[in-house]
Amino acid sequence: MTSEVLIAGAGPVGLTMAVELARYGVPVRIVDKAPQRMDQSRSLLLWGRTLELLDRAGCGEAMAAAGMRVPAANILAGGKKVGRIDVGGGEGAHPYALTLPQSETLRLLEARLNRLGVQVERGLELTSMSAGADSVAVTLRSADGSIEKAQTSRLIGCDGSQSKVRDGLRIVFTGDTQPSRWVLADVRLADRGSGEIDVVWHPDGLLVVLPIAGDRCRVMVDVGLSQTSKGLPDPTLNDVQALLDNRGLQGLTAYAPEWLAAVHFNERKVEQYRVGRVFLAGDAAHVHCPAGSQGLNLGIHDAVNLAWKLALVFHRVCAEEPLLASYSCECSAACARVLKEVPGRLHAPANFRGDVKDPVRNHIASLLFGGVPTRNAAAATAATEIGYAESPLNIHGPNFASGPGLGQRARLRKGELPFGAGDRPRFALCVDASDTARRHGAEALLGIYKDLLEPEVRAPYAAGGLWLVRPDGYVALSAGHDERDRVAAYLDQIHRARRLMHQAAAHPAWMGPG
Repeated sequence: MTSEVLIAGAGPVGLTMAVELARYGVPVRIVDKAPQRMDQSRSLLLWGRTLELLDRAGCGEAMAAAGMRVPAANILAGGKKVGRIDVGGGEGAHPYALTLPQSETLRLLEARLNRLGVQVERGLELTSMSAGADSVAVTLRSADGSIEKAQTSRLIGCDGSQSKVRDGLRIVFTGDTQPSRWVLADVRLADRGSGEIDVVWHPDGLLVVLPIAGDRCRVMVDVGLSQTSKGLPDPTLNDVQALLDNRGLQGLTAYAPEWLAAVHFNERKVEQYRVGRVFLAGDAAHVHCPAGSQGLNLGIHDAVNLAWKLALVFHRVCAEEPLLASYSCECSAACARVLKEVPGRLHAPANFRGDVKDPVRNHIASLLFGGVPTRNAAAATAATEIGYAESPLNIHGPNFASGPGLGQRARLRKGELPFGAGDRPRFALCVDASDTARRHGAEALLGIYKDLLEPEVRAPYAAGGLWLVRPDGYVALSAGHDERDRVAAYLDQIHRARRLMHQAAAHPAWMGPG
């Protein structure tokens, strides 16, 4: 069987990738070695920016309705609250964090994919691959041991931390297994009475309580260094209760455990997310400490980033490069920043262990989560800070104080449709077209680049400015409102037909694929 895109792995990232490609009209096939959809809670948190991206495919609101909206995290130490952080980032369509069991995330994404006419092929594992210049040959093994040889134009590995696709590319997974052992418990907590996250900094280590629904909660506890990363005994309910009591949450009673585990966490990433026609996304490309579900959220960002680019190439609107080349450098840089910054903001003060350092830890907590630093940390945690400032797709120009900068998220205004919504990925032109000359200029651009631009302009973010926003909602170009020639030059660089025309004019004997 031949497909345009084959996705290995039907977790949240693989399903998001399939949904994005299918709604953009790209023929896609998605396989997963598991015989049925995972039914565990696993990663729980979806951040506001991630839900904005899922809104593009009509999934964000459905998830918000199914989950629990969490507005803030409380920082506790020594039995007192020493800080509070707004985890929603303060603005946008989803100004909150959403706790939603991964099983529900999967169910909703798969339901959307099915409505688009695509079914997950379960019990089918990718066992090997061989990439050529024009296609990728793969071997798929079914649960009964039968073998299928298939061809695909593009292969995307969304097959997790033990990725067969990554192994087939022989890409090194660089990073470390963290030395601390963690206890994870999905339990019910009687009389908690809070719909917010609690982060407890204690001399013995960090404790986090995430609400799931009602009195169901995820308890995560750093229980210290371990000599081994294998064969850790699972905790008991009594162990979890003792940890709650010893870390200062004596008023909470744990009962009805659904999942108890002791684990070590990895923080690893690949240097390159793409080799030719093969791509990596999600846990196949990066893994994280799951305290903030950064891996889940970044993986969904990977999928959204790649899908619109593949769609424009498939529909022959854009040449492959530089569009596809930008995927690896953009997502790798964003992931590297998260691996460097987010764990440090959350965990560094907790690493002051022992009674002597408690006052220092508490003081740092107050500094980190008060005033301006609080807002910055909230934006980082909510993923609204994630952007692509150094992307090769950016065209540098003036920044406007009241508008988004190059590579930054372009916020939606009231009544606007999400960027990239619809059945084709298109850029948005945000410019004042109120007078006749500007209106004619904007209409000329919309006519010439009708397969690349939304059919109507959007309002600018500041007087005198012009913004070109990508289908994933990030600024590709900013300029003065009369600099429409810069928009045309940008679109010519990625537009396949016009790029071929310019190259043919410059080199009459030139022939090539773009």
